[in-house]
Amino acid sequence: MAVLVTRPHPDDEATAAALRAKGFEVMLAPMLRFEPVAFHDDGDARYGAVIVTSANALRGIATHLEGSRLLKLPLFAVGEHTASAAHRAGFDNVIPANGDAASLRDSVLASVKAKELKKASPLLYLAGADLARDLAGELDERGFTVVTHTTYRMIPVSSLPREACEAFAASGIEAVLHYSRRSARAFLDAARAGGVEISALAIPQCCISAAVASVVRDAGATQVMAAASSDENALFEVLDRALRPVSR
Repeated sequence: MAVLVTRPHPDDEATAAALRAKGFEVMLAPMLRFEPVAFHDDGDARYGAVIVTSANALRGIATHLEGSRLLKLPLFAVGEHTASAAHRAGFDNVIPANGDAASLRDSVLASVKAKELKKASPLLYLAGADLARDLAGELDERGFTVVTHTTYRMIPVSSLPREACEAFAASGIEAVLHYSRRSARAFLDAARAGGVEISALAIPQCCISAAVASVVRDAGATQVMAAASSDENALFEVLDRALRPVSR
């Protein structure tokens, strides 16, 4: 039996490799599709730092970063995964937060308090088209000027792969991993369209956060578990607990 990973590509491949190393069979069904948005940097702007809440935001402007002045700025990343992407993109001074927007906001505030960042300098927020939290507004309330540039959007995928539908129908999937509210909604719509909603919701739904868990729980799933923190290791711990009675 397989674990279904709904995480978007290419991050789903890293997740699959990690799960296989733990002994799981894996099936991939990315529920969101990455699409870059044209980026136009204001060469006259003098930013104090860059803030990023997703590695996809850097992926969206990858072709613009070589030799860019932005690489010389400190970059506040939402977590270790995004921080690693920032290092690969060429940023040297990367400050990772603890995996969510609130800790990223607090990291920026702490940097000002430590006099490592000037509040008067505008912050460049590289963001997606759909934001779960108004981070720019929260920083604005605390006296910052935040310039938001949308660098990507994630498009919901309307259908599950055929092999996933067949596996659900044959009881060949033992759990589903969910990484965001939007991808969870897309999964529910796709399962319904594919005629496998009942079997898809009858197995453990392992979610990266309580907010994501609420989406699948409201849809009728009864075996819903949320990670203690918004990172993949915590999600894998949830998966282990969900399947502990089941021998693989």
